[in-house]
Amino acid sequence: MTDQTNPDIIYTKVDEAPELASASLLPIIQSFARAAGVTVGTRDISLAGRILAAFPEHLSEDQRITDDLAALGELVKTPEANVIKLPNISASVPQLVAAVKELQAQGYAIPDYPETPATDAEKEARARYDAIKGSAVNPVLREGNSDRRAAAAVKKFAQSNPHRMGDWSADSKTRVASMSGGDFFSNEVSAVVPNAATAKIVLETAEGETVLKDAVSYPAGTVVDATYMSAVALDAFLAEEIEKTKAEGVLFSLHMKATMMKVSDPIIFGHAVKQFLAPVFEQFGDEMAALGVNPNSGLGDLLARVKGNAAIMAAIEACMAERPPMYMVDSDRGITNLHVPSDVIIDASMPALIRAGGKGWGPDGKEHDAVCVIPDNSYAPVYDEAIEFFKQNGKLNPATAGTVQNLGLMAQKAEEYGSHPTTFEIPADGTVKMILADGTVLHSHEVKAGDIWRSASTRKAPIEDWVNLAIERQALTGYRSIFWLDESRAHDAQLIAMVKPILEAKGVADRFEIMAPREATRASLETITKGENTIAITGNVLRDYLTDLFPILELATSAKMLSIVKLMQGGGLFETGAGGSAPKHVQQLQGENHLRWDSLGEFCALGESFKFLGQTKGNAKAQILGDAVEVATQGVLDHDRSPGRKAGEPDNRDSHYWFARYWAEALAAQSGDAALAAHFAPVAAALAEKEAEILQELHAGRGQAVDQGGYYHPDAAKTAAIMRPSTTLNAIIG
Repeated sequence: MTDQTNPDIIYTKVDEAPELASASLLPIIQSFARAAGVTVGTRDISLAGRILAAFPEHLSEDQRITDDLAALGELVKTPEANVIKLPNISASVPQLVAAVKELQAQGYAIPDYPETPATDAEKEARARYDAIKGSAVNPVLREGNSDRRAAAAVKKFAQSNPHRMGDWSADSKTRVASMSGGDFFSNEVSAVVPNAATAKIVLETAEGETVLKDAVSYPAGTVVDATYMSAVALDAFLAEEIEKTKAEGVLFSLHMKATMMKVSDPIIFGHAVKQFLAPVFEQFGDEMAALGVNPNSGLGDLLARVKGNAAIMAAIEACMAERPPMYMVDSDRGITNLHVPSDVIIDASMPALIRAGGKGWGPDGKEHDAVCVIPDNSYAPVYDEAIEFFKQNGKLNPATAGTVQNLGLMAQKAEEYGSHPTTFEIPADGTVKMILADGTVLHSHEVKAGDIWRSASTRKAPIEDWVNLAIERQALTGYRSIFWLDESRAHDAQLIAMVKPILEAKGVADRFEIMAPREATRASLETITKGENTIAITGNVLRDYLTDLFPILELATSAKMLSIVKLMQGGGLFETGAGGSAPKHVQQLQGENHLRWDSLGEFCALGESFKFLGQTKGNAKAQILGDAVEVATQGVLDHDRSPGRKAGEPDNRDSHYWFARYWAEALAAQSGDAALAAHFAPVAAALAEKEAEILQELHAGRGQAVDQGGYYHPDAAKTAAIMRPSTTLNAIIG
């Protein structure tokens, strides 16, 4: 934590590319804010920070850090919250293990991540690590519902400078494959608990009762869902799709979110690995298990464990030769779609494929049509309908397309599928029951060993807040507004029963439509194709998916989205787009000293944060800072100062220089505060006068490998030296 106990604005310390960018941008922000009497502090929610905070007793006094995530979790429940939240790692097991090893190598005596905990100490360590896995940060901080949209300056720029879109062919073989039964969608049941209740989750088998979860509390009016995916049905579906894909002569691809759906999706991913190598597992299953193979960890981990066994390697090679070619993450390095569960994340991979005209990269380094396997049918229809729409109508034109904004239901862990402790891989045949404290059986499912059972809940207050937010945005914009809810799905039917009375009571029911995701996808694409705008009012997972899909089609990236969380207690959480933490960007920086991360999302969030501070605290100087950020952001776009993708082109550090210069110029030119204008006039003049010198210093050492002293836990001084190489710029900023 910083030495600022109660800063006006908190800027989160995160991971990978956005954290590298922070080393350059944050000193600029803090310097400019200081001139207006605004303090900007930091709180550490990085993966390494969360790991260290979880094991204080294993560390020396000087190594211990505070649990900043817990502290922020309390802050966002207060009206004082003003948090700029950058993307953090949602850790898969391989990422968690790698971070632990790095920290241990740096001298932190934290325990290993126990894959198969046996002792009490290992079980306790595993429980602490499991609390860090997956989307552990977002549910804690998101004490409000989501308002995501393209900032006006960003949308205007995208229309004036349309990005390249892949051509769609009407006879494209690309398609989405989903289960027709036995999945989460078809097995879902849902109920509203009328009074505050506590439930236990049990598995009843022939041997007796096992308590899976002893007590889950629900406030009155909570929507409680339960469902399961049949392992037998999943395996049959995957085996069939592998054969169909081979017959169609296209790429096989699996699209999951093993980072957020941290329990269910790695298991489903493991089923896909096992089915793809089914003959190998049939012949060598016991030997591979003895070598520590866990298919849930991916093909990459499997190959690393069996590479010394010639017979298994030969069997894998023979099997792969008989399988369809696989969609590749990196064809140059032989990294397949099934290598690492966190490598292919559906909300990024599917929009990229759709933007590319339905094409994915194959092992031959060329683009091909692909079968996109999305086992669960809850949200697969969104991508299926988008693909069918573009086959029929051709690619979207970003120069004329309207925009899809999103209002997402996510407050208080709403619909947090997979990110919560109520998802289980069933150990034996039996019946899973959710039993209330009074003995009422709320939900019941007959299950088989290996099935994946899960429950999620959505509280009444966030639902009401979400509907009211939708009413507010629709009134403000007049845009076509659609609730993406399917009356044939158990959970959605409960939401519809709550949404309709609110709309009717407010007299605005005629301004809203309610459509299932497939129909809503087509309606939204038809709307933006005509150059008109629409608001998608969705649940939590669809919020996540759509705020990548539509921005990637409209803007070429989701990192440039304005993402505002109106916290339910009056504070503000400003997220810097949906661009992930971009590990490939870090690899490029390490190899070539070029960071292509675009901080436009940070600029947009920063402007909103300053303006929010101005409005809530009556701070006129903060309002002026925020207005000037918008001018600077427009300047970065209009003058094409965003980072290039290739080494030798301007990168993230160049864009920060230009942002600082345009920001200083806007503050010097404004007439609302003479003192601010006087302060920034010489700053703006110096930044302009020293342009050549600053750019020369920024570019020194480009193209050469650099070392920031760690990947998950980099050295602050080394990172600063890399990201702030211009002594001239540093001296002007202060």
